[in-house]
Amino acid sequence: MAGPGGEPSVETPAEEPAEAGSLGRVSFLEQALWRQFAEATAPVEFVRAWLGLQCRLITGVERGVVVLGETENGPYAPVAHWPIAGAASDGLTAAAELALAERRGVAQGQDEAPSAPSQPWCVAYPVIVDGKLFGVAALEIEQGRRIQLRSVMRQLQWGVGWIEVMLRREQGRGEKANRSRMAVAFDLVAAALEQERFRDACRATVTELAMRLDCDQVSIGFVKRRKVAVAAVSHLAQFGRRMNLIRTIGDAMDEAVDQQAIVLYPAPQEWEYRIDRAHRELARPNGGVILTVPLHASGRFFGALTFERPSGQTFDEDTVTLCDCVANVVGPVLEEKRKNDRVIVVKLLESFWTQLERLFGPHYIGRKLAVAAALLVVAFFAFAKMDYAVTASAVIEGSVQRVIVAPFEGYIASQRVRAGDVVRAGDLMAMLDDKDLVIERLKWSTKKGEQEKEYGKALAKQERADAAIIQVQIEQANAQIDLLDEQIKRTRLAAPFDGLVISGDLSQSVGAAVKRGDELFQVAPLDSYRVILKVDERDIALLQPGQIGTLLVTSIPLEPLHYTVTRVTPIAEAEEGVNSFRVEAVLSELSARLRPGMKGVGKTTIEPRLVIWVWTHRLIHWLRVTLWKWLP
Repeated sequence: MAGPGGEPSVETPAEEPAEAGSLGRVSFLEQALWRQFAEATAPVEFVRAWLGLQCRLITGVERGVVVLGETENGPYAPVAHWPIAGAASDGLTAAAELALAERRGVAQGQDEAPSAPSQPWCVAYPVIVDGKLFGVAALEIEQGRRIQLRSVMRQLQWGVGWIEVMLRREQGRGEKANRSRMAVAFDLVAAALEQERFRDACRATVTELAMRLDCDQVSIGFVKRRKVAVAAVSHLAQFGRRMNLIRTIGDAMDEAVDQQAIVLYPAPQEWEYRIDRAHRELARPNGGVILTVPLHASGRFFGALTFERPSGQTFDEDTVTLCDCVANVVGPVLEEKRKNDRVIVVKLLESFWTQLERLFGPHYIGRKLAVAAALLVVAFFAFAKMDYAVTASAVIEGSVQRVIVAPFEGYIASQRVRAGDVVRAGDLMAMLDDKDLVIERLKWSTKKGEQEKEYGKALAKQERADAAIIQVQIEQANAQIDLLDEQIKRTRLAAPFDGLVISGDLSQSVGAAVKRGDELFQVAPLDSYRVILKVDERDIALLQPGQIGTLLVTSIPLEPLHYTVTRVTPIAEAEEGVNSFRVEAVLSELSARLRPGMKGVGKTTIEPRLVIWVWTHRLIHWLRVTLWKWLP
C-alpha cells in the first residue's frame, strides 16, 4: 500500500490482498483522470483533470489550486481545487498571489527558519503565454518534504506547460472562429455594397443571412421617429398583406433597441433576463425561435436584425456571436447607405435636428458655450449703439489772412521779421529801397521851383495864357511830388494788425528786385481761427452746418479742441488719388499753443448708430460698388 506521502512502502505478504485492492483503486482513479484530461472540451474540465493528475504524480501534495482570469488585467479566480471539495489554505493563497505579482515561481513556508523544517511549504508557478499572464498554479506540500522543493518546482513548471498548450489551443479556436465570423461579415458587406439603393442592399443582406444561417426569415429595421421601421425581410420583396407581421417584427426590434441588448426567445436558463413580450408574440403562431440583435455605432442604437428559426433549432452561443459580429460590421454600412439615399431636404432637416438635440440635450458643453457666446455677441451688436463720427484730416487757418505785397517795382532794402514771428499792428516788417524815389522827388521839387518863378514872371507881364499853362504845370509837379511822397511812405511795410507771420522770409533777398504785386508776407490773426476739413466723398452727404466735432492737433495731442461746422463746399478736390470736399468749421475754444498751419484729425459727430454698422459700413459700401461694377 502507499505511505503517507503517496510513496510505495514494503509490506508483508499477508497484506498483499489489501495492497492489490488499493493499487486497483489508484489505477482506476488515474485512468479516469487521464480519460477526462484527454477528452476535455472546456478549459475548466481540462484544468481540473490536469490538477488531479499533478497532485497524483507529485509526491506529498496535500492541496492544490489553479487560478485563471482575464489576460494581464484579471480579475483572477480559482477554477480548480484539489481535493475537489477542499479549499485553498492561507499559505497557498499567499503563494499564488506572490507568484502573480512577481510573475515568477515562488516557494514559501509558514516558518522559513531552519529550526522548523516540518512546517508545510507552498509552491506556485505563473501561467504565462507569449509574455502575457493568464493565471497561476499552486501546490501545498506535506510536512517533511522541504528537501524536495526543487524537484516539486521543476515538475510543476513542466506541468504548467500543459495549461499553456490548452490556452494556446483555445486561442487558436477563438481566432479561427473570429476569422470565420469576419469572413461571413465581410461577404455580407460586399453583398450590400454591390447594391446602389438602400432598400436593395437591405434585401440582399437579409436574404444572404437567411441562407447562411439556415433561418426561416431574417428582417432588418432602422429607427425612425423613435420607433424601428422594418426595411427589408428575406425572400420578401414587398410587405403587402403581411402588415400585421411586419408590425410585430418591428415591436420585437423595439424591445432589443430599448434594452440595448441581444434578446433571444426562448432564452436558456443561463442567459441574463431580458424582456421578451414582443418576441413571444412573434413566435406564437409557429412556435419558432426568435433572436434580435440591435445595430449600433458610435454609442448610438439605430436599428436591429431579427432572425427566425423553426421550433427545435435554437441559436447556440457561437451563432449568437456570429450574428452580433455581422450586426456590428454590416449595420454601420447599411446605416450610411440609408442616410445617403435620402433626398437632400431630409438630410438638411435631420442634420438641423441633430444639431438642435446636441445643443439642447446633455453633453457638448463646448458647443453650448460657443452658441451662448455667439448669442451674446449678436444681442450686443443688435442693440449696442455708439456715436458715429466722420473722420477727416484737418488744418488750422486764420479766419482772416492778410497778404503783404510789393506796392511798386523796386529793391528790398531790409527785412525785420520772417515766418513764425508775432507782430503788432504798425510794426515794421520790411523796407524797400527809396533812393530813386527821393531823387525823383528832388527833381520834381526843383522843377516846381522853376515853374513857380516862371509863373511869377508871366503874372508880372500880364501874360495870362502863359500863366495858366504854367499854373497847370505847377499843379502837375505838386501831384507828382505827392505821389512820390506816398510811394516813399509805402516803402515801409508795416503789420496791418496783431498777428502771426505765416509765410515770407526776405533775409536771403535783401537787394533783390521785386515787381509790383509780388507777395512778400502773409499775416494771420492770433485770436481768430478756422478749421478746414478734407472729408472723403463717401461721407460728405452726412455733413451739414451746425454739427459739432472734436479736433486733435498733431503738435498738441493732449488738448482736444471742439468745433462747429459752418460751411460745406460742394466742390471736390483730388489729392493723392482720393476725392475730398472742403468743409469749414470754427473753433469753440482757443489754445495759446495753437498756430495757423497746424494739422491734425477731426471727428465730426453725426448721430448714434449701431456698433456693427459703424464697423462695417465702409466694407458694405465697397462691396456694393464692386458687385454693381462686375455684375451684369
